[in-house]
Amino acid sequence: MTTLVEELAGRGHRIEVITSLPWYREHRIEPGYGGRLVRREDTPWGSILRLHPFPTEDKTDIVRRASSFVGFTALAAAKGRSGGRADVVLAVSPPLTLGLAGRSIAKARGAAFVFNIQDVFPDIAIELGVLKNPALIRIARALEKRCYRKADRITVLSDDLRINIAERTSDPSKIRVIPNFVDTQAISPQAAANSYREEHGLQGKTVVMYAGNIGLSQSLDLMISAAAASQDDPSLAFVINGGGAARADLEDRARGLPNIVFVDTQPMARLPELLAAADIHVVVLKRGLARSSVPSKTFSILAAGRPFVASVDTGSEIATIAERSGAGIAVPPEDAESFTKALRHLADNPEERAEMGRRGRDFVEGWASPAAVARRYEELFLECAGGR
Repeated sequence: MTTLVEELAGRGHRIEVITSLPWYREHRIEPGYGGRLVRREDTPWGSILRLHPFPTEDKTDIVRRASSFVGFTALAAAKGRSGGRADVVLAVSPPLTLGLAGRSIAKARGAAFVFNIQDVFPDIAIELGVLKNPALIRIARALEKRCYRKADRITVLSDDLRINIAERTSDPSKIRVIPNFVDTQAISPQAAANSYREEHGLQGKTVVMYAGNIGLSQSLDLMISAAAASQDDPSLAFVINGGGAARADLEDRARGLPNIVFVDTQPMARLPELLAAADIHVVVLKRGLARSSVPSKTFSILAAGRPFVASVDTGSEIATIAERSGAGIAVPPEDAESFTKALRHLADNPEERAEMGRRGRDFVEGWASPAAVARRYEELFLECAGGR
């Protein structure tokens, strides 16, 4: 979203951003931002309004998380309704409740409402078993349908997601597929030998890396299984880079394995170096989730010129990207044997890895650049605003 704002601002648009105080990395308000519910920042292209997110540290506590979403949604709607006429309001889900805030702001300010779906909720929460109560599921489903019905346009990341939600809206024609993008200038192929490897004792190793959120959606137990099966190979190292609700349990399960390293979430400026430090990246989703979620990290991996192994549902968008790009190997979800076999194949074939990396880079350059995606959003916004 940050890059989208920058691209649209560069095309001459005025933008108001309503977001949270920084909190996601540690699930608490970051130092320097506490003590106030609301902070406003003026920018050359408009303004940023930062609101308290009412964070909860335990992502499995569905009641407290729902309360946080409701609190932030109410505050966002109240603050966003004030101000002059706007042309378009873009709201991002999850959380699903922000569809209500987006619609409320759009109505108050005479704007069209565009609802952007990054992950389909409540599908993911139901698949993961986090949302089990039948009454809460009915409420979530009703909220989902209301948000789709009230939106003037709905944007999704893939055809999988479009098909998924088409049957839940009365007008499937208002759904548009606009992928997330990757900055192919900021992220480019680099040498693997860098300071990241030096910091974590990875010099001279073939590095298998997962980088991203360590949450309930990712089947990262596959990384533990693959590391355990590869203990006899001192040249192979596994890295799990990131934070999230499932990290502590994973670290407990990996205790005693000499070939796996856990690394905290890195600053965004260090992303190109982090991606380059791996020889093989992994994208893992639990069974049934790949049709409700498209991990955007896949495009960053391709931009970095690295191959990947994806443990995802057959026929899903990520599996299709692996095949179309020629840069990935897709295996069935939660299949430790197939996952480990694919990793071992790439580890044993460095020339094949290099060729896959080149194919991936070529693919992403023509598929998802920031300028191309911003142009598609601009065209959509102009369509919604009647050309204003």
